[in-house]
Amino acid sequence: MRFPSDHSREPEALRTVGVEEELLLVDPRTGRPAPAIELVLAAAASDDVAALVPEAAGVTHLERESKREQIEVISVPHTSLSDLARSIMAGRTLADAAAQQLGLRAAAMATSATAGPTQLTVSGRYSAMEERFQGMMREQLTCGLHVHVGVSDDSEGVAVLDRIRPWLPLVLALSANSPMWNGADSGYASQRYQVWSRWPTAGPYDTFGSPADYHRTVDELLATDVLVDEGMIYFDARLSPRYPTVEIRVADVCLEATHSVAIAGIIRALVTTAAHEWRSGFSPDPLPTPVLRLAMWSASRHGVTGPLLNPILGKPSAPDVAIDALLAHIAPALSASGDLDRVSRMVADVFANGTGAERQLRALHARRSARALVEEAIEQTHRSIGPSSSVLDPLPI
Repeated sequence: MRFPSDHSREPEALRTVGVEEELLLVDPRTGRPAPAIELVLAAAASDDVAALVPEAAGVTHLERESKREQIEVISVPHTSLSDLARSIMAGRTLADAAAQQLGLRAAAMATSATAGPTQLTVSGRYSAMEERFQGMMREQLTCGLHVHVGVSDDSEGVAVLDRIRPWLPLVLALSANSPMWNGADSGYASQRYQVWSRWPTAGPYDTFGSPADYHRTVDELLATDVLVDEGMIYFDARLSPRYPTVEIRVADVCLEATHSVAIAGIIRALVTTAAHEWRSGFSPDPLPTPVLRLAMWSASRHGVTGPLLNPILGKPSAPDVAIDALLAHIAPALSASGDLDRVSRMVADVFANGTGAERQLRALHARRSARALVEEAIEQTHRSIGPSSSVLDPLPI
């Protein structure tokens, strides 16, 4: 049985939060993904593109991912969501400006709207993964939003992992932005999560209890020789192997930058709340991992249009009731960071206008082509960018 959050907590210093957004590189003339990551990165490094996006310097950078049709946009860590918003906006602008040098665009779609083969990025690691996992690796073109939140050490990090797990399905539901697979409506709000779940270590995890048990679990998984390396520990949330953070990996990349910012705010608030509960002696919710796996499936299937597991009640609820429980759980942390209004407006926008998945399908059904869906996704990916509009502006509700 979980303990209720303590609303009388002492304020603490804001935790850092940074994001990794994976974007598709697409040909706007056809709507198809374009295998061009090397050329896009070269363009991004040019003086011409740097001059077009001076706000990107020092706050974001671009990296390769496993497929040549995608690009990863990485922000520096921030304590202010307003600063994070500017990094996210600058990163999307930089990726798109570089892509446009080649007649391409960068789109925040978590799966492609069209069917077709993909190309592996040239890398010894990725080649080893393809050799071992075969078709699974060849088909893996999905784009997620990974959120890093600072923790003091592994003890706090593992305590956080143990306490946030029942809430992660609701994060997935709010971010759902991948209805398409092989050129058709998959029937899932987050088909990305279904595809990603095929990896051997992906998905929900048991509570660990201590850093020693966490690292023992990782060592035991690596000792099976199934995984290529520790980077393939694909738990829904994990200790970052590179940074003093917990890395939450459940979210689809969000169609709109405003939603990415708010999802990062929700995740930071979950981490802050979990750390407070740990310090206060509250035990983790003993939700069985098989039940949590089903909760993740429901979130992937429905987004916010069907029942979701309510961690407070321990049973399915209407989606608005479950999301209200999430907001109530993290409200003290959101209020302390000044992010409650921003997150509340994003949630209101999702329920009023739909998740990214719903918006993609509306475009598909209205204009009856995958190309039209991609055109709409490109517009929404970048619609907040420019002198007349800001991610900080109020959302229409």
